[in-house]
Parts: sequence; structure tokens; C-alpha cells
Amino acid sequence: MRTLVVGAGALGGYFGGRLLAAHRDVTFLVRPARAAELDHSGLQIRSSFGDVNIPAPPIVLAKDLSSTFDLVLLSCKAYDLENALDSFAPAVGPATVIIPVLNGMRHLDILDSRFGSGHTLAGYCFIAANLNERHEIVHLNDRHTLSFGERDGTLSDRVKTIETFLRVASFDVKASTTGILDMWEKWVFLATLAGSTCLMRASVGEIVSSPGGREFMVSLLAECRAIATAAGYPPTEVVIDAVRNLLTAEASTLTASMLRDIEKQGPVEADHVIGDLLIRGEYFGLPPNTLPLLANVYTNLKAYEARRQRVLNLITGK
Repeated sequence: MRTLVVGAGALGGYFGGRLLAAHRDVTFLVRPARAAELDHSGLQIRSSFGDVNIPAPPIVLAKDLSSTFDLVLLSCKAYDLENALDSFAPAVGPATVIIPVLNGMRHLDILDSRFGSGHTLAGYCFIAANLNERHEIVHLNDRHTLSFGERDGTLSDRVKTIETFLRVASFDVKASTTGILDMWEKWVFLATLAGSTCLMRASVGEIVSSPGGREFMVSLLAECRAIATAAGYPPTEVVIDAVRNLLTAEASTLTASMLRDIEKQGPVEADHVIGDLLIRGEYFGLPPNTLPLLANVYTNLKAYEARRQRVLNLITGK
């Protein structure tokens, strides 16, 4: 199964690298700068589950991509999706399957519009990882799950085939019959985590150990859960209990990758993780004035984006 991994950053590099280490046919679609890094240092993964060192991973630039692939693992940031579409479009043939692991849900509509709904599965990953100053992929937690499935809940032959293909790699694989619900449940968790840690510029433990912090976290989780429920995908009590426990642990150093992006003065997925959630909430009868904490989070993130853009304009003279 020829597999194209779009991006060789923390997510794509991790899952694609472990597939390569298991001798699967994987090629990374990368930009010139990342291609130069991989050419110089190779693909390096640092993880408690075992390190991976691949001196010369197979890579391709968009201008050189001319053949189709059986599987596309789409791991770009949500704000890069529009640009990524053109770069990997030549890889999508009549039978190509796309597994996106982007945050939120809006990307499904975008991918359907470009390629048709038959190509794209429901998908998500559960992992904390980033690139360090040496461009190594550093695995930050004890989870590394890749989940996917048909959006209608069937366990199709192609899903079974992909599951078999992925099982050889050293990460957890989940072929799901509840793919869309899984995505909503992750979105509820992520929006609460990103919303709280970005708004407070602090870790989960620092927030919930502060006056009113635990109540804030629980209330924000309730707002995000209400939107998923209104959309017809109420998270299960088991998941909500697990998420609540995770997000109210006083000793937790957990933060969202979005906060790490802010700390690096980078772009963030404000519209995709928080803004689109509010849009869907309003569509299903929950206007922003009934979701005050989530609305405040979104205002904060958009203010950050505006300030960041102003600084960039000053630097570039625009």
C-alpha cells in the first residue's frame, strides 16, 4: 500500500516514521525547508516507546509529485489545509483513501468539496509531540493512537485493509465504527484544553490549582459538550468522565499545542478549533451569548492573531 504522508512535522513525522521503521512504503510530501532538514539530519523520533532514526526518509516536493497513492495521511495544521490541497491533489486517484488527522470538523467539508465524499474517512490522532530545536520529533506523553473509520459507521473492506497495513507499526491503531462521534469527542476535549490553557497562558495544573480555576475548566467543558450534543453527537459519559479527570488534575503539566504555538509567536487554529465550534453551536440553537466562556476564548485568540499580524506587518513593512 503506497502511502503519502502530507507533512513531516510532529504528527506526520511520528506516524510516518514509525511506519517506515516497520518497512512500509511511505513517502513524505514536504516543503523545501523541511526537505533540507531531513536531508541533513534524517528523520529522528525521541519517544519512551523507542527512538527512530531514519537517515534518508523518502521525500517528495509538490512540484515533483506526479503519481497517485493508495493512502494519504493528512497531518497538516488546519490553517494550512487550503494550500496543502493543491500540493497533494496529484496523489489522489480514483481509489485513494484519505485519513485526515486535523483538528475540528470543517476539513471534512473542504476535502469533500475538492475530492468527493467517497475518498475521506473520519480520522483523528491522540498524541502530544513537537519538533525541538534540532528538528527532532519529541513524543511528550504516553499516548500514540491513530484512529479512522468510515463516516457511515460501517467496517468496510478498505478500513480492514488499512488497519492490517498499519498494525505492524509501533503505535496504537483503532479501526472505528463510531468515527464521527470519536472526532466530536476529541474536539470537545481539545477545545476545552486549548481554550483554557491559551486563555490562562498556563498548564492544566496551574489553572485548576488557582482560585476558581477548577470551576472554570468544568464550565468550559460543559459548554463544548453542549455543542456536540446539540449537533447530535453527545459524548459518552465514560469519555466525559475521563476528560474531566484529565483536565482537573492539580499536578498536571498538560498544555495544548496551541499554547505552545502562541509561546513561539506562531499561527494558531483559532477559527478551526474554537470559531467553527461556536458557528456550529449557533447553527444548532446555541448562540455565543449562551456560551460565554468559549466566546471569550475566541475573542482572546483573535486578539492574539491581530496583534501578531500587526507585528509581522511592521517587520515586513506592509
